[in-house]
Amino acid sequence: MPRETEIKLRLPNPKSFLRALKKLGAKPASPRVHEHNVIFDTPDGGLAKHGQLLRIRTETPAPAGKKLLRKPSPRVILTFKSPPEELAMGSVGSLADRRHKVREEIEVILTDSASLQKIFEGLGLKGWFRYEKYRTSYRLPARLAWAQGLLIDYDETPIGTFVELEGPPQAIDQAAKELGYSSHDYILRNYLVLYLDDCKRQNARQSSPL
Repeated sequence: MPRETEIKLRLPNPKSFLRALKKLGAKPASPRVHEHNVIFDTPDGGLAKHGQLLRIRTETPAPAGKKLLRKPSPRVILTFKSPPEELAMGSVGSLADRRHKVREEIEVILTDSASLQKIFEGLGLKGWFRYEKYRTSYRLPARLAWAQGLLIDYDETPIGTFVELEGPPQAIDQAAKELGYSSHDYILRNYLVLYLDDCKRQNARQSSPL
């Protein structure tokens, strides 16, 4: 299966990050899209417990300020991700011991997602977590030889703005450095965990005495 190597960075100042990205010569690799993601799992969370992910993502081009003559057609993608390498190999080390998250990934374009969801449900899987975000993908110019194969995904989410750097490990590290970040800033958790962590923080804040 194809391997995915990536990290996330939290962007406390998105405008400053976009200026730095523009200074490097980055150009959009695809239009800004709205994502609706549904993660499927067994009732006891068996896939998540083993570090696996099964997701149906619907991507719809976001309006660019002008009224569209017709509603854009969404693209629906089925994604399966294997456990990160440490879990797959039974390593005693934690994900924190590795700078990048490395896992195998399979993606398939769907033409009938409703039927597939019914199949999942018949197998005992439920769409138990949903989240949305806007994503714009960028690539750096070809003159930067070190950036070959690097994809920069700028994600606007309800829990903050993030960037995903995906590609060769050396390119990820160099891009992070050029953009003002170090390996200490790397986030290896997926959006499911980040959303759940944010919910816990919100609940703790609401339940704390004034």
